[in-house]
Amino acid sequence: MTKVIGVISIKGGVGKTSTVISLGASLAKDFNQRVLIVDANFSAPNLGHHLGLIEPEKTIQDVISDKADIKDVIHEHEESGLHIIPAAMIARKVQDPFALKKKLNSIKKYYDYILIDSSPALNEEIVSAMTASDELFVVTTPDHPTLSCTLKAIKVAQQKNVPITGIILNKVRNKTYELSVDEIEKAAGIPVIASIKEHHYAVEAVAHQSPITTFREKSPISIEYKKLAAAMTGQHYMDPRFHARVVDSFRKTQPKEVINRHVLYYS
Repeated sequence: MTKVIGVISIKGGVGKTSTVISLGASLAKDFNQRVLIVDANFSAPNLGHHLGLIEPEKTIQDVISDKADIKDVIHEHEESGLHIIPAAMIARKVQDPFALKKKLNSIKKYYDYILIDSSPALNEEIVSAMTASDELFVVTTPDHPTLSCTLKAIKVAQQKNVPITGIILNKVRNKTYELSVDEIEKAAGIPVIASIKEHHYAVEAVAHQSPITTFREKSPISIEYKKLAAAMTGQHYMDPRFHARVVDSFRKTQPKEVINRHVLYYS
C-alpha cells in the first residue's frame, strides 16, 4: 500500500526540504521504490528550486484550484528517478488547501511513497499537509529554540490525530552544548529515527541542484538517509565504508536512533 508521509517542522532552516529530497531519492534509487515528492509549502516553496525546477508552467496550486489535472504537473528528476509536483515560486493564494488529500488520493496507486514537504509555519498550510498524510516525520535540530517549535508541531499533529512515526535530527555537530537524543525523546515523547551530521556537502548538493544521496553517495549524511530508507522499506543496507563497519563491530551498544530504526523495520 502507498504510504503518504508528511515531513514537518515549524521553524525554517532545519533542513526539512533537503530531508524530503534526500530520503525520497534514496527510496527511489537505492531501494527501487516509486516515489513522488510534493511541495505543499504554498506560500514559500523551495522543493523545485532544489532540483533545478525553477519556473514550472503548472503547479500544485493549479491542481488544488482545479485549473490543472494532477497528472499534468508531475515532473521526473532523471538523476534520482524521483517524481516531483512543484509549487509556484511566486506565491499564489490557495482557496482550499485542504483539497490536497483528495487530489493525492487520485494518484496514490501509482506510487509506493508520497513525501509531502510542508510549510515551516504554524498555519493552515501545515495542517493541510498533516491531514493529507498517513503519518509524519518531524525534522528538528538539537537546540532548545528549535525543540520548542518542534513540540508545538507535535501537539498540532496529535490534535489532528495524525500519527508521528519519528523525529529526524538534523545538522548535528556532536558538541556538548547540543541536546542529546535521549533529551529530545524525553521532551517530545517521539523516537529519533535518524541523526544527520552537519556537513558542507549538504550545501554543495543544493548548489548543484542534486539530492545529497546521489551527489555524495558515501557521505555520512547520505548513509544515514539510506539506512532510514532501508528501514522504511523493510530491506537491509550494508554500509559501503569499511572503516565505519569496523567501528560498528566494536560498539558495545548501538546508538538510540539505530535501535529505533529496528522497530521501524519490523513495523
